[in-house]
Amino acid sequence: MAQVTLKGNPVTLAGASLEAGAAAPDFCLQNNGLEEVSLANTAGKTRIIATVPSLDTGVCHAETKRFNDEAANLENVEILVVSTDLPFGQKRWCGAENVDKVTCLSDHRTAAFGKSYGVLIEGGPLDRCLTRAIFVVGADGALKHVEYVSEITEHPNYDAALAAAKA
Repeated sequence: MAQVTLKGNPVTLAGASLEAGAAAPDFCLQNNGLEEVSLANTAGKTRIIATVPSLDTGVCHAETKRFNDEAANLENVEILVVSTDLPFGQKRWCGAENVDKVTCLSDHRTAAFGKSYGVLIEGGPLDRCLTRAIFVVGADGALKHVEYVSEITEHPNYDAALAAAKA
């Protein structure tokens, strides 16, 4: 189980932690057009899946903008940013911030993605939000890189995630 804190206080996560080498769990999430999206929708590509508590927080905002900027330099790579924000809020945020190279997806309906990826927060001030994590899924569906950011208020290791996506 990943050890994660919020401002130094331990956070409880639902589900087991994933590890590099394992098969990436499939999922069914909603995009900002209210369409269902699964892992199969991006089959044949490398995927960077970034989970964030909410696009409306400073670190999540900066992280999503950074991945949007990095997307231009990545061939055959899809970047998915997953939160429990409503799809309407994700659409508003992406439009206001000119984020058009990453796909924001919502786990608000069932939180099944959060449980299967071990990122769903249980209890505390961020109950039912997702913790900050990065998963790089190869074109073969295997996890190439996994990072559960130990302190939710900190940024992930962008260089490690991008290197794994390019490898």
